[in-house]
Amino acid sequence: MAVTQKLRLLLDLAMTALLLPLMAYSLVGETAHEWLGTAMAILFLGHHALNVRWYKRLTKGRWSLPRIAQTAVNFALLFMILGLVVSGIVLSRAVFSFLPISGGASFARIMHMVCSYWGFCLMSIHIGMHWGMVTNRFRRRTESNSRRRTILLRAAAVLIAGYGAYAFFRRAIGTYMTLRTAFVFFDFEEPLAVFFLDYLAVMGLFAAIGYYAVKLLQRLEQNAFISERGKL
Repeated sequence: MAVTQKLRLLLDLAMTALLLPLMAYSLVGETAHEWLGTAMAILFLGHHALNVRWYKRLTKGRWSLPRIAQTAVNFALLFMILGLVVSGIVLSRAVFSFLPISGGASFARIMHMVCSYWGFCLMSIHIGMHWGMVTNRFRRRTESNSRRRTILLRAAAVLIAGYGAYAFFRRAIGTYMTLRTAFVFFDFEEPLAVFFLDYLAVMGLFAAIGYYAVKLLQRLEQNAFISERGKL
């Protein structure tokens, strides 16, 4: 694996690892949350620096259905991250407290909450949309295509996604995304491991949505191509 690919993989793993403690901001403490958020922003900049060629290729090549979906998710995620950075700086009481910012905290708090939950779901979908590359690389390394393993992995995915759907509604994440609730509720007596488990499952749910959405779009495009060839 090339050095750039290894660095890209390390950055992606670090960003994924930061997602869970960032979503538990009141449970880990506001100061820790600010530092973790700053680290995520730096990693995000590094991620984009390593993937700058993606932007250069936007005007080139054919726009397939999976490519359109992935690009839409990428730009939506970029918008959410920018919203988090701006609102986070406005709300900062530790890392950026030296900046002469006054006012706007009320709007920034709402903006930060909405962007946090949409960003979490979009980043999970983004991971799922690129999961096929990871599984293909794993198959090439192991030189294995076991049907039993495939069945077990799909069964695990169904179980994780099913529990993720339950956790999504139990945690009322949808109400934060749609602003039906303006404040996030945290149970400070709940073990942090339980919180992480629920959000990890929600991440798995949206990753599965992203993964199978790409599969579906690829299948639709393939069927359309076969249908067009049949008319010739």
